[in-house]
Amino acid sequence: QVQLVESGGGLVQPGGSLRLSCAASGDIFSIYSMGWYRQAPGKQRELVAAITSGGSTNYADSVKGRFTISRENAKNTVYLQMNSLKPEDTAVYYCNADVTAETGPRVNSWGQGTQVVVSA
Repeated sequence: QVQLVESGGGLVQPGGSLRLSCAASGDIFSIYSMGWYRQAPGKQRELVAAITSGGSTNYADSVKGRFTISRENAKNTVYLQMNSLKPEDTAVYYCNADVTAETGPRVNSWGQGTQVVVSA
């Protein structure tokens, strides 16, 4: 099986920074892409940023210029550097991976989520 574990969430003041990490483990054959989604209470889950195995990135318009997604392939880890945080960034952030396990099937895997609260 493939597991995703997020870390790095917490409470931060507006204008501050946080870095989220997501480590994939298990019988991984290949990871095609990884990304970050977020969901605020009562709202639909939305894509924040994604990165492919080739390094191509995609960002939500609301975070362009403030967030940066990166990847360490040797560690099967993806990061989300969040700068100039705003109260509207408050949400539970989920790691996602498009991954093929050694058993064969290509699946979409999700982490447990990490809370980010931006408040004075």
